[in-house]
Amino acid sequence: MYEILKDDFFLWLKGQLGQKEILAPRLKEEGYLFLPWDGEELELTGYTNTLKPVKDAFFPQWEALIRYRMDKGKSVQVMGENPATKPLILFGVRPCDARSILLLDRVFNGPKYKDQHYRERRENTFVISLACSEPASTCFCQDLGISPLAKEGSDILLVDLGDKFLALADTLEGEGILQERPFSPATPGSMDKFQALQGVSRQAAAASLVPEILSGELSQVFVLPLWDEIHQKCLNCGVCTYLCPTCHCFDISDEATDTEGRRVRSWDSCMFGNFTQHGSGHNPRPTGKERMRQRVLHKFKYFPENYLAVACVGCGRCVAKCPVNFDIREVLKRLGGMPG
Repeated sequence: MYEILKDDFFLWLKGQLGQKEILAPRLKEEGYLFLPWDGEELELTGYTNTLKPVKDAFFPQWEALIRYRMDKGKSVQVMGENPATKPLILFGVRPCDARSILLLDRVFNGPKYKDQHYRERRENTFVISLACSEPASTCFCQDLGISPLAKEGSDILLVDLGDKFLALADTLEGEGILQERPFSPATPGSMDKFQALQGVSRQAAAASLVPEILSGELSQVFVLPLWDEIHQKCLNCGVCTYLCPTCHCFDISDEATDTEGRRVRSWDSCMFGNFTQHGSGHNPRPTGKERMRQRVLHKFKYFPENYLAVACVGCGRCVAKCPVNFDIREVLKRLGGMPG
């Protein structure tokens, strides 16, 4: 463990601006957003989390994958679009969002499939997380076994100790930075404070994670009467999926003129009615019931079966921003997976 005075840390961070772009939580009218930081003082009083997650840094909402041009002789030139690879520092990431990056890695940079655009951005990003001291009422990371002091997914985790930060590394690159000035080994007093915070976090953690019923046969889970009910107030607006740090569905489309065009990737949502619409007109998820069932089962059954982890980090954005107050925690309680 290491520590650093807050003033010294921000001087160090400002010194990185010449070589790297820095995104940090910036307070705007709609809430905190990860925006470019140019060294001015950050207002983090009252900061719980950003409105939008960090996935946009690796998996943009819209991006061109290739461009193509056709000449009069009908020959076609295809040109790959290389993502911007300027080194990036993400500062102020919460532990739940840091965990979400690891989950996206399993999809876009796993052993079976590696997405070039995602991988290049990921490899050029250094993540500095900030531990949570006062989670929002909509947060439920601890119900999913994620500590608000967790360092997983971060290069460096900072823990607020008043006038200083306690610093922990989770990567070799992070460890290398902490071994240099202005960071210094943590004092016994700082380590004692951290251990006390860990004790509080462990006491608050829930014993139950994913509903046991979701580990059963899909044929039984698929026909639960619950699905007939819980979807009824949902507007299928998709805000839950767009603000979710782990949702990663996308669409591929071509934009073309007579002689040139581009192939683009953009976010999509399983909550949209046309998400599974076939060219024939058939839709295997014709109503909100099927779409809501898909969303819940993907996070808590399909993803764990394929990637050995729940695809939810308890950030609470879907709870906080749903226009009809749909609460995924209530669904888990009714399925028997969270304390009521």
